[in-house]
Amino acid sequence: QVQLVESGGGLVQPGGSLRLSCVASGSIFRLATMGWYRQAPGKQRELVAVIDGGASTTYADSVKGRFTISRENGKNTVFLQMNSLKPEDTAVYYCKLLPAWGAAYWGQGTQVTVSS
Repeated sequence: QVQLVESGGGLVQPGGSLRLSCVASGSIFRLATMGWYRQAPGKQRELVAVIDGGASTTYADSVKGRFTISRENGKNTVFLQMNSLKPEDTAVYYCKLLPAWGAAYWGQGTQVTVSS
């Protein structure tokens, strides 16, 4: 069983930065594709950024140039560095692990609020 634990959310002013972390239990992290998704109130969950086992990345257009996803396999951790935050980035951010085979796993989410 894989467990994902996110951290790093909080309240930040527009233009500020936050760094989210997601630590995964288990031994499948290295080959897994990791992703960050977000869900704002009244909206569907959407992809923010994805990084595969070879460290190739994909970003939503809305965050390109502002957010950076990275991973540290030795610590089973994926990060999301968020810069130049905007009020529209306010959402619950979820970590997702997609293994090479089998079902995906989700974290419990961490709240990010961008407000003055």
